[in-house]
Amino acid sequence: MKKRSKRVTRTRELLSRECIRVVPLHQPFIGAAAEANLTYRGGSLLPNVEVFTIFWGKLWGASSGSTDLMNNLNQFFREIVVSPLLDQLAEYNVAGETIGHGSFIGTKVIAANAPARSVTDLAIQKQLKKWIKSRTIPKNKANTLYFIYLDPGVSSVMGGSRSCQSYCGYHNNVGSVYYAIMPYPGCSGCLGGLEVFDALTGTSSHELCEAITDPVPGSGWYDDVNGEIGDICAWSFKQIAGYTVQLEWSNQQRKCV
Repeated sequence: MKKRSKRVTRTRELLSRECIRVVPLHQPFIGAAAEANLTYRGGSLLPNVEVFTIFWGKLWGASSGSTDLMNNLNQFFREIVVSPLLDQLAEYNVAGETIGHGSFIGTKVIAANAPARSVTDLAIQKQLKKWIKSRTIPKNKANTLYFIYLDPGVSSVMGGSRSCQSYCGYHNNVGSVYYAIMPYPGCSGCLGGLEVFDALTGTSSHELCEAITDPVPGSGWYDDVNGEIGDICAWSFKQIAGYTVQLEWSNQQRKCV
């Protein structure tokens, strides 16, 4: 009984930890908690984020539709990292780290070793290290953020959770390598009534802002009850530069903006 109790406790701890970094499944937005308050935990930020997209799978580029989707996502990042979405994060500046505009530094389609049905977070971390070592993708710098988009039908698995069952995307780190995982939104819980592209820009903007303000989950700007900057406002959107992006929590305004 003692061993079982320890396992249950550990499982709950892991699930709690996972909730720090994920885009939850769609649910109607009913307003952010008035008592939400992000506090700085002393960790590094990504003050001038450099986004590199990775389309990992055998279906990316295999059709005109998938090619258009890749091109549109890359253009989204080119525009959004120099948009008012990044400007509003300036209230989370800390000593020595001033959040400003970022840049889109490139993209890569990778079919080798692509998962057919599912891929764990540990497998992704190992693959990222291999790609960097082999120079398949650019070596990470202090502000690099890799966005990895998975093929349709491929699930992401993190700890005890699976995409389209528990979440729609997440960000994480392996040492000083920062990344976000974007499974294809092939379920109603990750589409939220949106078209695929809009669902992806919405969830990508969620993870972009969280990775900038809390790149090592729980060590940057975080709220012990409500989570990261995007969690507090999940599934509430606005339009910036013609793109669907998620509202983010503002400590100064005490609301999602």
